[in-house]
Amino acid sequence: MSANHPEEDIDDLLDAEDAAEEIENDEQDIAMDSDAEEEELILQNDSIAYFDLPQDSLFAIAQHPVHPSLIAVGGSAAPEDDAPGAGWLFDTSAAESRPVLPASYASDPAAEPPKSTQLDSLYSLDGHTDSINTLAWTLPRGDFLVSGGLDGRMRVWKADVRPGSGVAMKHVGEAQEVEEINWISACPSPNHENTIALGASDGSVWVYTIDASDASNPLQIVQSYFLHTAACTAGAWTPDGQLLATVSEDSSLYVWDVWGDAAARNITADNGMSVVSLTGEDQRFEVEGGLYSIAIDPKGAFAAVGGAGGAVKIVSLPRLSTQSSNVRGKSSSDATAGGQILASLHTQGDSVESLAVSLTASTPPTTLLAAGSVDGSICVYDATRRFAVRRHISGAHEEHSVVKLEFVKNTWLLTSCGMDGVVRRWDLRSGGATGTNAAGAADRGLVKEWKGHRGDGEGGGVLGFVQGEMGERVVTAGDDGIALVFEV
Repeated sequence: MSANHPEEDIDDLLDAEDAAEEIENDEQDIAMDSDAEEEELILQNDSIAYFDLPQDSLFAIAQHPVHPSLIAVGGSAAPEDDAPGAGWLFDTSAAESRPVLPASYASDPAAEPPKSTQLDSLYSLDGHTDSINTLAWTLPRGDFLVSGGLDGRMRVWKADVRPGSGVAMKHVGEAQEVEEINWISACPSPNHENTIALGASDGSVWVYTIDASDASNPLQIVQSYFLHTAACTAGAWTPDGQLLATVSEDSSLYVWDVWGDAAARNITADNGMSVVSLTGEDQRFEVEGGLYSIAIDPKGAFAAVGGAGGAVKIVSLPRLSTQSSNVRGKSSSDATAGGQILASLHTQGDSVESLAVSLTASTPPTTLLAAGSVDGSICVYDATRRFAVRRHISGAHEEHSVVKLEFVKNTWLLTSCGMDGVVRRWDLRSGGATGTNAAGAADRGLVKEWKGHRGDGEGGGVLGFVQGEMGERVVTAGDDGIALVFEV
């Protein structure tokens, strides 16, 4: 075109005088700093599978007790403040295990890195007008999935799991007696199947039994308690499901005789409603700032409660067994009413948000208590040695809060997650007793860590995980709206 009309191209060019004209600019040019530091973003994803359908934070996760590959997660449907709650079911069995690779694999530039499997939703949990805050499958068979929301609703679905062909979910009903539900825990008693307890922001505690065959009243209230004067922050059943222990921001601990088993043995507190009653009025038990976590000994001998300022209190529990004790002429239920403060521990510097207890299968067995703190540390106590400090891992999750702790059942292996977005596993038989940062974690028993969430406390922490009984796969719920599947 220019070859046919050269005069047109020439006319479009600037005149020589115009080209030489200097255009003044009052603004000074900003020189580029060649030495400026460039922020390097390194992404590491150790997962074998992921579920990324949620649009916002996942606050809750629950694993089916019979089919551990069936996972429920819940949170918020969108970033807006008034967004409804949302939840999903997915199956991790679709995630392929990765073979053990030779050492040369990682250094082979031609090798294709292993891919993470995208998981699909099997079912969506709806009906909440605010975030789903907690989830639980009922025991012993996982017949029902129960969700609790910041809208105060408890919603229930019946689950018909069909191995090899998915799961059929049917909404059974809902109840709304409170403004916000903080936690839900399934009762493990074989005599009281499909029963759950919940704790609310107004301090109340409710126990329901679910009976889908009663269409007119599928969610039946068994008990309700109103002794806490501030939010009920955590609760746990004894291993036999006979007693329920709850704690509150008002620094109180109550152990409830839900089924009347303690009353039948003449064990009751002065209030006539609980079997153990400890509040901040007792200076030995007072925790200024409240209690936020609880764990029960696998033998049902004690409850550990954790709270503000790094405080941990150990309280004996009633023994309701009628087996003979070593005291001639007395049964164990005669001698152990519970309620004694066995220990007051204060090793960590900030609130204890998570507790876990393990009875190891070693000979002799050892009872371990692990406490996770907002200061990023994990402290492990040896209950068989009067709760002496066995290990204080002061930099377990660097400066970020430890969100959850859980032992692999009957082992020395402890799994932790935090707001740094990392999941770690510790072997408490090995390593040194203390540590100051993540760099020395191997010396403190760190055997494995998994990364993939955004982390750094900026909306990318791990808010929960499940790991089954054997701990061979860990599934997470992330503040970044992603669930990841990690394999040991």
